[in-house]
Amino acid sequence: MKKMATLTTFSALMLLSSFQGAAAADTVLQVSTWAGPNHGVNTIVWPTWGKWVEEATDGRVSVNVTHDLGPPNAQMELVADGVADVTWLFHGLMPGRFELTKLPEFPTFEDFSSENASVAYWRTHQEYLSDAGEHRGVEVLGLGVHGPGALFLAEPIESLDDLQGRRARIGGGVMADISSALSLTGVALPPGGTYEAATQGVIDGAMLTLEGLKSFRLAEVLPYTVQMPGGFYRGSFSLVINPDTWQSLSEQDRNAIMDVSGEKLSRLFGFMMDTVDVRGVEFAKEEGNTFIELPAEEVENFMQLAANLPSDWFEVATAKDVDGEAARAFFLEQLQVVAGDDEGLSADDVVDPDA
Repeated sequence: MKKMATLTTFSALMLLSSFQGAAAADTVLQVSTWAGPNHGVNTIVWPTWGKWVEEATDGRVSVNVTHDLGPPNAQMELVADGVADVTWLFHGLMPGRFELTKLPEFPTFEDFSSENASVAYWRTHQEYLSDAGEHRGVEVLGLGVHGPGALFLAEPIESLDDLQGRRARIGGGVMADISSALSLTGVALPPGGTYEAATQGVIDGAMLTLEGLKSFRLAEVLPYTVQMPGGFYRGSFSLVINPDTWQSLSEQDRNAIMDVSGEKLSRLFGFMMDTVDVRGVEFAKEEGNTFIELPAEEVENFMQLAANLPSDWFEVATAKDVDGEAARAFFLEQLQVVAGDDEGLSADDVVDPDA
């Protein structure tokens, strides 16, 4: 019996050792993330994509998320330099580097989901934008578009003229162009710094998507929300991986990961943004916030202010050997195509602890 127990113990130790060896042989993708732990990208996107990656590679590749490796505008460099393997980028925080990424950000004055926009954006990127090389130094795994950009204020307004000279947090991209058109005094801040700036009176408002009311707690300090049909703007994101890390994976695993990335990961990002926007509005209403609906003539005024933004961008695109008019037409067409398909995600398809 003692001998049997010894053999059993030895066998168990050998089995444990083999498991540990297998685990050590797995590739762990280190993900750098810059939003707070309760942001949807951290509660929904990374856990879901990580699950997809592990399943697709039969456990050979897993994902580990690390917070606070660097500020949002340093993420591209962190991944390009190999400090992290994977991250997500907000293109507007890197002015001068990303210009073609403004394509999905222009106001359209039409309602569409972030999920549909993100899929349309991925298709447009693959068709028109990728060869321009704005993501040089990293490999693109997916793209995303956030929901309708809003204006959060400490004090209410009755017209757009009331905004002149008010200090508002901006990030970049089309958001910065819109801020200038509205005669706001733009204050460049990452989303995470907005709450403190509002609390200290450094800013009078902020341009962000509706999810920021909850994820960045802005409903607590900026109780008035001004919206525009379809949003004042949208925001462009990408999810990227270090090219050396990518090449170090076997062709089998690269193919498996792309099967759950690309359009599928883009759709996931958009689904997340739609979900957290709803939660942001719900949170703001619980806080007693006021949602200001501007009269039709003010919407018309804003349409005129924003009218030249796409044509200005066409010139930038041409300088990068991209047919901007064709790309934008394709993007708007794909919005309609995606809206008519049956590929949408549901709550059952994702990891979401708050569902």
